[in-house]
Parts: sequence; structure tokens; C-alpha cells
Amino acid sequence: MQNDVSDTEKQNKCPECGSENLIGDYERAEVVCANCGLVIDENLVDMGPEWRAFDHEQRDKRTRVGAPITYTIHDKGLSTMIDWRNKDIYGRDIPARNRAQWYRLRKWQRKIRISGATERNLAFALSELDRDSSRLGLPRSVREAASVVYRSAVENKLIRGRSIEGVVAASLYAACRRCNVPRTLDEIAEVSRVSKKEVGRTYRFLTRELNIKLPPTSPVDYVPRFASELGLSGEVQSRAIEIIEKAMEKGLTSGRGPTGVAAAALYIASVLLGERKTQRDVADIAGVTEVTIRNRYKELTEQLEMGVTL
Repeated sequence: MQNDVSDTEKQNKCPECGSENLIGDYERAEVVCANCGLVIDENLVDMGPEWRAFDHEQRDKRTRVGAPITYTIHDKGLSTMIDWRNKDIYGRDIPARNRAQWYRLRKWQRKIRISGATERNLAFALSELDRDSSRLGLPRSVREAASVVYRSAVENKLIRGRSIEGVVAASLYAACRRCNVPRTLDEIAEVSRVSKKEVGRTYRFLTRELNIKLPPTSPVDYVPRFASELGLSGEVQSRAIEIIEKAMEKGLTSGRGPTGVAAAALYIASVLLGERKTQRDVADIAGVTEVTIRNRYKELTEQLEMGVTL
């Protein structure tokens, strides 16, 4: 029956009129054609929970499953844990005479979650990854992707002879590029305890050994973050992206650092739209020098024939 339901839900054409405009009415458990009104299927199975919740607290009380699997925890979040609060499942305080016992249980629970040296190193590396991600303000998806890259490195025995911090930083950099949430090597090196040179060398090693193919970072990817930190409007962002796209069509971004091009385009757009920022402000946010912004600024304005005055 479940296979029949999935086949019906995958069906994207009405057998009567051929329309692809189908409506799933899950209150009546039917799939209906919006064009001719034909009921294509009925008695659909609702795969959701049988209960309803009207707020977060009610949902927590009624749910009977745990959190989804996550790669950011060494055991993928499948093990149990004893909460640090001295309360039982009903929210009642644990009697004082039993608290020493609960303290010992917590301690042994933490120890048995990590069974060997490999798991201990993985737990340390993933906690380091979580710390670096928090300092960079990265979303959950990037943390998951970085954890997958690091686990692949462990499975392929690429960690031996390299520092855990260096491999973690390189995994984070690769995940940022894969998820289009770019961070520069300087930013990664600043939050981790390794040098920029070490992060770059380890990143190149991982991409070669794990066959990770990533396109070059585009200056467009940096524009929203730089504009947000500078307090620039959406119009300035759009104009800066237009300038970068024109520059890419003419090949002006080849061999240039993406952060420098993004910073210069934002500077030009802010001047054109009357939201001028100083070169020092833009340089500080982008992590480049004022000289770099001036050089990119001159190249863009001359090649794109933009009448902008400093």
C-alpha cells in the first residue's frame, strides 16, 4: 500500500486531461486534478504524527522520537546522556541522598561514550570544529558538511602526521566553499590555532586525496556578507553584483583575489548610489589593504568605462 501511495504521489500528470497541475488534499486524503477536477487517488496514508501540538513545549512533551542523526557528534547523536540538572523525567527534584550516585553515573556515562583512541580523537576534533564554526558564525549545514569531510579523512587514514587542528580548519574551509558560504584562509586561520600556510597546505592535500572538486570562489559570494557588515542597502549589493558580473565577462577578475574585487565593486556601488564608505572601512571588513582596493577600483572603472570620481 505504501508503494502505491508513493507511486501516486510521484505521478505528475492527470490521466484524463494530461494536466500537470495536481493538488494534494491531505485533509480528505485525495490527489485531485486542478484542471478537470478528477480525483486521481484517494485514501492516502498520512505519514505524520497522529497528535497535534500548538507550541514548542507541547511538541516536546508529545514527541516520542529523538533528535535526527548528526555528523557533528562523534557517535552521531545516537548514544544516551544523563542531564546535568538534578531532576527526574517528571521534573521532580532528585532527593539529596541520591545525588552522589547520579554524579557517579554521569561521570561513567561520559567515559563509556568514548570507547577508544579513534573515538577520542574524533570527539576532540568535532568539538574543535564546533568551536571554530561558532566563532565564524557558520550555519548548521556547513558544520555538517565539514564533519563529513573530516570523517572521510579519518576513514582514509589521512590524519596521521598532521595536527588535528590543521585538518579541522582545512575541512571547514572546504565545507564553506562547497556550501557557498565563503570564508578566506585568513579568517579560518584566525579562529583556529594554525597558520594560514598550514591550512592551505592541508586543504590542498585533502582535496587531492579525497578527490574533492570545488570551483574557484566567486567575488559575488562575498558581496552580501561585506555589504551587511558595512550597513549598505540591497540596492548597493545588487549594483556591486552587476559590476562584478560585467568584470567577469571581460575577464578582469582572472588572477585577482575575490575579496579584493568584491570590496572594490562594493566601494564603487556605494559611491554611485550615494552611500559612500571610506576605503579604510571597506578594507577592514574585507581583510585587504587600501592599496588593493584602489588598484581594483582603477581597473574596474577604466575597463568598464564608469565615470566615478573619488
